[in-house]
Amino acid sequence: MEKTTLRILQNGRIIFQSEKRWLMPLFDFEEYLHDHPQDTAALEFHDKVIGKAAALLMIRLGAAGVHGDVMSRLACGILDHHAIPYTYKTLVDRIDCQTEQILLEIDDPESAYAILAERAHRSAS
Repeated sequence: MEKTTLRILQNGRIIFQSEKRWLMPLFDFEEYLHDHPQDTAALEFHDKVIGKAAALLMIRLGAAGVHGDVMSRLACGILDHHAIPYTYKTLVDRIDCQTEQILLEIDDPESAYAILAERAHRSAS
């Protein structure tokens, strides 16, 4: 059974992966970037579940492309707005997660990050 929840590829090579849940893999990748600077122009994010919150964090982290096993229409709207190409296996109206509701009216990646970092008990950087 596949336990990996997030894979990040650069030029087709996996540079980061995680088995954690919620948005923690994206926060962990942010820390990884502090220690391992990357050219983010070619980063592809492959995530099990992508809601609006994950899409906003991926944009903030420099995603060049996104693939989700499950993706919400709210995530698609954000990715479209920022001209980030994406694919998905299953499209759903919403992710059944409180975070999707909290960010319903927020479209700015930096504003979303501040809210999400506080919810994740991470310092906003």
